Amino acid sequence: MRVRNSVLKLLGLCVLAGVLLAGALFPAVGALGVVSNQASDTVDSISSDLVTTDPPLITTITDRDGAPIAYLYDQYRVLVPPEDISPTMKAALVSVEDRRFYEHQGVDWKGTTRAALTNQFSGSVTQGASTLTQQYVKNYLVHVVARNNKVEQQKAQEQTIARKMREARISLQLERKLGKEEILARYLNVVPFGSTIYGIAAASQAYFSTTADKLTVAQSAMLAGMVNSPSALDPEVFPEKALERRNQVIDKMVENDKLSRDAAFEAKREPLGLAEPVRTPPNGCVGAGPENGFFCSYVVEYLERNGFSIEQLKIGGYTVRTTLDRDITQKAKRAAEGQVAKDTSGIANTMAVVRPGKESHEVVALVANRDYGLKADQFQTQFDLPSGVENKFGAGSIYKVFTAAAALEKGMGIENVIPTPTFYESRVFKGGGNRCRSTGEPNTRWYCLGNDSATYSSQMPLQQALQTSPNTGFVILEERLGMEPVVDMASRLGMRETMATNISGTPPDPRSKQRELRVSQSEFYKQDGGNASFTLGPASASTLELANVAATIISGGTWCPPSPVAEVLDRDGQAVPVNEAPCEQVVNEQLANGLAVGMSKDDQNGGTAAAAARGVKWTRPMLGKTGTTEEYKSAAFIGATPDYAGAVQTYNDGPNPQPICVTGKPRLCANGNIYGGTVPARTWFDTMSQIHEGLPVQQLPKVEPRYLKGGDEIRVPDVVGKSVNDATRVLQEAGYKVAQQSRNSAQAKGTVVSQTPRGSALQGTLITLLVSTGYVPPPAPTQQPTQQPPTQGQPEQPTQPTQPGGQPGGGTPGTPGQPGGPTRPTRPTR
Repeated sequence: MRVRNSVLKLLGLCVLAGVLLAGALFPAVGALGVVSNQASDTVDSISSDLVTTDPPLITTITDRDGAPIAYLYDQYRVLVPPEDISPTMKAALVSVEDRRFYEHQGVDWKGTTRAALTNQFSGSVTQGASTLTQQYVKNYLVHVVARNNKVEQQKAQEQTIARKMREARISLQLERKLGKEEILARYLNVVPFGSTIYGIAAASQAYFSTTADKLTVAQSAMLAGMVNSPSALDPEVFPEKALERRNQVIDKMVENDKLSRDAAFEAKREPLGLAEPVRTPPNGCVGAGPENGFFCSYVVEYLERNGFSIEQLKIGGYTVRTTLDRDITQKAKRAAEGQVAKDTSGIANTMAVVRPGKESHEVVALVANRDYGLKADQFQTQFDLPSGVENKFGAGSIYKVFTAAAALEKGMGIENVIPTPTFYESRVFKGGGNRCRSTGEPNTRWYCLGNDSATYSSQMPLQQALQTSPNTGFVILEERLGMEPVVDMASRLGMRETMATNISGTPPDPRSKQRELRVSQSEFYKQDGGNASFTLGPASASTLELANVAATIISGGTWCPPSPVAEVLDRDGQAVPVNEAPCEQVVNEQLANGLAVGMSKDDQNGGTAAAAARGVKWTRPMLGKTGTTEEYKSAAFIGATPDYAGAVQTYNDGPNPQPICVTGKPRLCANGNIYGGTVPARTWFDTMSQIHEGLPVQQLPKVEPRYLKGGDEIRVPDVVGKSVNDATRVLQEAGYKVAQQSRNSAQAKGTVVSQTPRGSALQGTLITLLVSTGYVPPPAPTQQPTQQPPTQGQPEQPTQPTQPGGQPGGGTPGTPGQPGGPTRPTRPTR
């Protein structure tokens, strides 16, 4: 039996020697047919991937000045070049893992033969002889190439001669392509040092709050000792084992002449000296903190909408410099909490601030009285309260702005007089029902509404109507204009995401039993001849989009996407284009100027926000508009100067919506009394008075006579959504010139996704159409990785809600409050 075993071992050694010889001669003999071409190609391919494939890196999100606010990552890793790694770290690693590292060419044949003989005679794998180059290959395959593929990870670690030989061949190739220092640095940049800690730079920061170039002997030895067993030698969990292993590494450094005995003695006397606490950067927008978290969340959502995947953001090593202004954010946050304390049950107070312009609309602040975070018991939330379509109860009379804009486009001026009766029965609804009162026309449905009081005059100029906000006058305007231009105006001026949701503020659900939930708000308010409650703003709305409406108006009718991104750089510092929508001239500039002046008296005597303006001694020219819903479950304010535009919405964010009272501290109550001129306007003026301090006073633009006195205007056909051929034909037939540009968009290829100008323009004007390519490409992959690491003015009218509403995040609304059959007049219940 002994003879037989000896013979088998001898045969095994012969086979092993042949394999080792083939490995040693590879790839020279590969060209002669010792290995197959296919195998050789595979090894070459993997070797090339190891040189060119980027490891996952942490993405950093910064404020406008470049100061980090949050990090996104799958593996916490920051690359460092060889020269930025401490010599003691390199010495410790080589001493404990591969003492002949600087002598071999990727495979230590002497050590491999010794280990193979030992393992052969022992009958088990008791010794390994992988060089640092081979370990780098294995770690790169496991933690980079196959990091999301368990099967491939197992293959990269299986204890077989085939795997070992492939690893050896790749190592030989790498040694010819990369120098020793580069391989050592790459190894240290890839290996894990904990559950989410990868690479020496991240480990240095997490465990010792230092950088890789400043690691001491003791620190280097502890980290070098962890590389093969980061979990078993976790110094937080197993400090005694980690200390014992560290000292073994120090002894190895002495043995290999990398450290003197005296220095080793002193190093071994040191405690582990871990940072308190050992930690990695917070992963995700929670790390941005309670103040900046809402902004961070919008940045991520915005990038996803414009071509980036969350996976790319977590591994791409991008630097995303945002438009976040910390100073404005802090002032807005204090104002929001000053009006409604963060621990107020059921009431959210949200604000968005946008910098207007004709080339961009930069979002500079997104805040709420709530904090951003995971601790609901501390009034934290991850719902996008300031940016999402989260106010389920509506912005109220702010939507009268859209009716006024549509009226100006049809030929009205801000000095034209409109009827404003105390009570009105609208004929907007067709299709059966009864009149509000006893007499009426058969087969007609009616919308019955009234003003806040009988003190309004029976008629007034449009500018005064925007200042004092009578309900009846704007519903009458809707009847004259038709619902389609009014509803479309909301989208054009900025309510694009809002109008694409259903009335509950969620994506339309084609499976819903309720029609109003199956269709978008745009469709809902146009259907069945029209829904006259639209101008009273009863459906879900986004605070950010309201702010952007104000920015569009003050920017001369130029809509731009509310962008939170200043620039995106890849891991090499190269700019990455973001597939942002281009700016559009959505209404005639003079129309926008007329509308701005038409909205310029809300802060003055008789205006619905006059008291709030007086509270901060506001004197700057501005545009503004308040809004309140009839059941007092929400109120809002928008306003703008040429410097900044902003919006505030105060609304129910709890599971049991009730009216909001603002006498004393804001609270939920049985009979509400909140108005847009109270908490929302006060929050706006508090913030804006501070951020405008020291800025030169800018006047509002002058108004052309056409938009003062009224006159004819030619409307450009709205061709958004049509095929490019149909759109071109329609515009040319209307007397316009047409130009086309491609636009990456998920809409069907050849569909017009944007036009500029839009609204009105003289015949012969060039209309530019942006035509969908049918897809949104992901950002281009980066190349070779580098080693860089309650007194008020005249209140606006509370308005009839379309649905009872819900809590943030969406909820199924009750029966819509759309008119039909005998209905009670819409009037406040003060």
